[in-house]
Amino acid sequence: MAARFRNRREAGERLAHYLLRFADRPGVIVLGLPRGGVPVAFEVARALHARLDVFVVRKLGVPWHPELAMGAIAAGGVRVLDRDLMQLPQVSDADVERVTKFERDELERRELRYRGVRPFPSVAGQTVILVDDGLATGSTMRAAITALRIGKPARIVVAVPVAARETCDIIRDVADEIVCAETPEQFGAVGVWYDDFSQTTDEEVFDLLDRARNEEREHSASGPRAG
Repeated sequence: MAARFRNRREAGERLAHYLLRFADRPGVIVLGLPRGGVPVAFEVARALHARLDVFVVRKLGVPWHPELAMGAIAAGGVRVLDRDLMQLPQVSDADVERVTKFERDELERRELRYRGVRPFPSVAGQTVILVDDGLATGSTMRAAITALRIGKPARIVVAVPVAARETCDIIRDVADEIVCAETPEQFGAVGVWYDDFSQTTDEEVFDLLDRARNEEREHSASGPRAG
């Protein structure tokens, strides 16, 4: 039976155990999907002594049911659409374009808020560990993978604390590796598997990124840890 998580911090700590083979390895970067994926990614990056950054992806919600993803967008102009949902008569091309514009504006706002003037780190030749707090449909993660491929990373590893089994199978076909710590038979929704699934704020994301940069500088100054 799948185990629950107290919160995203515990989820990240537990997820990190499945990724320890990447610890203290050069060329590894952990990217959290804001906002909920960042607290998880923070704990993973801390355990692996790896660089942490964010990769902003926005879900494109169906107009009458925003939580139902008809696709997603990511940096670089990437858009991934669910072709099955596109066939529904209630979803028009105008709906798709309107939602896309709204979410692209929000994507740009968050990029500026989280990164400021700092450029997105180069992923060329790197092992990228993409982290979120869970996978339901996987549309946002697929958009992230598609966008990251443009940067020519050596390897893309998707890592999540909990996911629907069928979604893990879908992502496995587009990522180089996927780590799903828990894959319950009766999935329901990501939030069901957390005792505390309260919304992560922009301020929390900014604080975690700042803490990660400080810890990275301290780790670099002291040299690689033994063990």
